[in-house]
Amino acid sequence: MMNPISKWLFDYAQKSGERILVVGVSGGVDSAVTSTLCGETGINTFAVSLPIHQEQTQLTRATRHLNWLEKKYPNVTPLVVDLSDTFDCFAAAFSHGFDSALGLANARSRLRMAALYQIAASQGGLVVGTGNRVEDFGVGFFTKYGDGGVDVSPIGDLLKSEVRQLARGLGILTEIIDAPPTDGLWEDNRTDEDQLGATYDELEWAMAHEASATAKDLTSREAYVLQRYRTLRAANLHKMVPIPVYKKPDP
Repeated sequence: MMNPISKWLFDYAQKSGERILVVGVSGGVDSAVTSTLCGETGINTFAVSLPIHQEQTQLTRATRHLNWLEKKYPNVTPLVVDLSDTFDCFAAAFSHGFDSALGLANARSRLRMAALYQIAASQGGLVVGTGNRVEDFGVGFFTKYGDGGVDVSPIGDLLKSEVRQLARGLGILTEIIDAPPTDGLWEDNRTDEDQLGATYDELEWAMAHEASATAKDLTSREAYVLQRYRTLRAANLHKMVPIPVYKKPDP
């Protein structure tokens, strides 16, 4: 029996009239789960690794997952498109006066988005997002017009803990499930926790208790995590709401 999320994705693709699915594979659990759900639909799927000067352990996990997908799902075609040279050209063009480490990190994500849409456009397909609920609707931990630029989001309502649980049920490689989460946008291999200042389990707790928690009931760590969640959410809320549009006055 098809997984309910895969069934939902299958139905959406059928209604949209698109022939294929395209999904990026990073070596992390979110993209591993999403690409596996795509495989389970039976729809022809391109699972794409898009390294940009990638840290070797990330690349190795992505490659092993692609090999696993190809063996398990005959409808999945693995691809590797190395964007390192493309990124270097982009970075060089802005090396005098407009260089920004954060800007270039986000540029990696936007280049990958453009690559996925190029593949989708050439084949008539949908780009499938890999973001989870904490990232996409909690703290906004994604790149605007990068990994946030997708056509459909099958795991966007799943907490990170639920993604891991689903990964185990799908038989995804343990090394991927247990790997420290990372966005793969930095050459120093920094983890999501390094950037967020809290674990996903802690951020899930903050999401659940944001409205009800009171300072007198919290430990010092809980108070820190709750404040960190609120800070991240406030800073990234612009990614999670509609783009502001000037409304002209009524005549």
